[in-house]
Amino acid sequence: MLTIQNVTKHYEKAEALKDISMAVPEGTCYGLVGPNGAGKSTLIKMITSIIRDYEGKIEFNEQRISDKTKQKLGYVPQDIVLEENITASGNLYLFGRIYGLKGNKLAQRTKEVLALIGLSERSKDKVSTFSGGMKRRLNIGCALMHNPELIIMDEPTVGIDPQSRQYIFQMIEELKTAGKTVIYASHYMEEVERLCDDVAFLDRGELIENGLVSELLQQYAIPSIYIKADHISAEQLESYGDVSQEKDAFLIYTEEALSAMENLISYCREKKIDVERLELVRPRLEDVFFRLTGSNLRD
Repeated sequence: MLTIQNVTKHYEKAEALKDISMAVPEGTCYGLVGPNGAGKSTLIKMITSIIRDYEGKIEFNEQRISDKTKQKLGYVPQDIVLEENITASGNLYLFGRIYGLKGNKLAQRTKEVLALIGLSERSKDKVSTFSGGMKRRLNIGCALMHNPELIIMDEPTVGIDPQSRQYIFQMIEELKTAGKTVIYASHYMEEVERLCDDVAFLDRGELIENGLVSELLQQYAIPSIYIKADHISAEQLESYGDVSQEKDAFLIYTEEALSAMENLISYCREKKIDVERLELVRPRLEDVFFRLTGSNLRD
């Protein structure tokens, strides 16, 4: 649905994006992740044509991004962009009018979106009375008024409660079921792993890896063993794999997790070590992220 070919963007002497090429399949949720300053926001602004001055080519359904194709895109910015002193319905009407909706079509679409974002009963309340999670949901609803084919979400769950986060997840799954395509930019690896079919990792303006989440987990993430036990040390565990400490427990990373765990059980029995918790830990997308980008803090 969306193809990005050899895209480069400079800000004076700084290179924000370096020869980015990727393709977003139709009907999927595509994760866009990377450390601070990786270039995610710049790329999103180029896809939505907020930034138009760049090298390379971005196409939507084999057409250059234009005012015509923009009508098929919905953009949910990280910052909440709502009129606080009017109602939820009023905000949706405002954005619907911007997208060219009128009359009965505008009224019907407003009703549909209010139901989708779970705010039907609060439709006549001012946004200033809403919680952070409700504002986030309404922010998403505004981008859905024109029923776009591609929805771009930039950190849509920042600073909200678990219930609202769960509701947004359900909304995204419903959008996928309805055949929509979602680009989901987030710092939360567990969200990307749960929601996304494909993912692209950006770092320092470069695309360092992309592909199916399941395949990247298999390729990069190393299985591990979690052990919490009395009177056990990292030195005792080093023969079973690479050891890292997590508070009062240890993670042992090894490609042969099952056999290592069997040997570890035998060792603990032999040494009469009292084990409080011992389990296999499945690979996580966060592990892939750190292997590709490193663990140093980015400012």
